[in-house]
Amino acid sequence: MASSSVNNFMFFFLASLLFTFSENFVAGESDKVKLNLYYESLCPYCQKFIADELVKIFNSDLHTITDLNLIPFGNARVSDDMTVTCQHGEEECKLNAIEACAISTWPDPKMHYWFIRCVEKHTKNWESSCVKEYGGEKAIKDCYSGDLSKSLIIEYANQTLSLKPKHEYVPWVTVNGKPLYDDMDDFVDRVCKAYKGKSPLPKLCNSSALPKKKVSKLQVSFADESINN
Repeated sequence: MASSSVNNFMFFFLASLLFTFSENFVAGESDKVKLNLYYESLCPYCQKFIADELVKIFNSDLHTITDLNLIPFGNARVSDDMTVTCQHGEEECKLNAIEACAISTWPDPKMHYWFIRCVEKHTKNWESSCVKEYGGEKAIKDCYSGDLSKSLIIEYANQTLSLKPKHEYVPWVTVNGKPLYDDMDDFVDRVCKAYKGKSPLPKLCNSSALPKKKVSKLQVSFADESINN
C-alpha cells in the first residue's frame, strides 16, 4: 500500500511539472487571454454556463483573443488506487470521459466546444443527437473504451487538484489563472480587460455591445458536497 501511494504521488508530481511547463510554453506563444473552465458533466450550473455563457465566445469575435480550455473533472475525487468517484455518480464519470475524448479528438476549441455543449444539453440522448450532428463516433468510442480516456481524466484531475487557490465549487472559471469567483456572469468584460495584445479588441468588447451585468445569486455545486456512489 505504501509503495502504491508513493507511485501515485510521483505520478501526480511529474504530471504537475509537465502541466506547469506546458502552461508557460503556451503563454509565451500567444497573447490571447487564457480562459479556463473547470466543470463536471450533469451539474446544472455548469450546463447553464456552458450553454448560455461560453457560447458568447463563438457567437461573436471574442474567440479571436480568447484561449478557451475546458477541464472536465470538477468535484470528483481520485483514490489511492486511481479510482475516480464523481459527484453525480457513474453517469457523470462517463460523460466527463466522453467530453475529454472529444477534446482529444478535436483539439480546436471551436470544434469540441459545440460537441460538448450539445452533450450537456442532451445528456440522455447525446449519442443520437450530438454524434449524428458532429461526427467523431469511432474516435470518441475508441478513446472511451481504451486507456486514453482514463489517462485524460487523470490529467484533468491533476490540473484541477493542483489549482492555487483551490477550487471551491463548479463551475470554476479563471482568467489568466485568476478565479472570477462571483463575477462569472461578467466573464466577457474580464476577458476584454485582460487582453494586452496588439490586435484590435473584438467588437463585443465595446462598452455598448457588452451585455448588461445581471445581479443574481451565484449558483454552483460546492466541492465539499456529498458524492454519489
